[in-house]
Amino acid sequence: MSHVFSLRVYYEDTDLAGIVYYANYLKFIERARTEWVRELGIDQARLKAQEGIVFAVRRVEADYLAPARFDDRLEVRTETESVGGARLVLRQEVLRDGERLFAAVVTLVALSAAGQVARLPAGLRRQLR
Repeated sequence: MSHVFSLRVYYEDTDLAGIVYYANYLKFIERARTEWVRELGIDQARLKAQEGIVFAVRRVEADYLAPARFDDRLEVRTETESVGGARLVLRQEVLRDGERLFAAVVTLVALSAAGQVARLPAGLRRQLR
């Protein structure tokens, strides 16, 4: 099962050639992850306040396949690849009318308030699967 997040490309997202600036794809997939977690019923502010846990990106493998342009309607699809004790691996892709423009494998880790790797609570791991 995948989560779908829709967005439109604004002028501020593009470079002088009118195509989406490469770093903005990372922003798009970040927004999609935030909405995916929210739709799962996970309140990240509460997780931080009560459990002392935040998520941090550990690694991103990205493939830029085709350009998105100003005013395009895009979809970001997010799927869970694996959930470990403190690690979460996601596959994300950006599409325009079904055409795959960008693909990424994102590894997230759970961190404590002190910045140390923290084990995810079992209930949270189940939600993320």
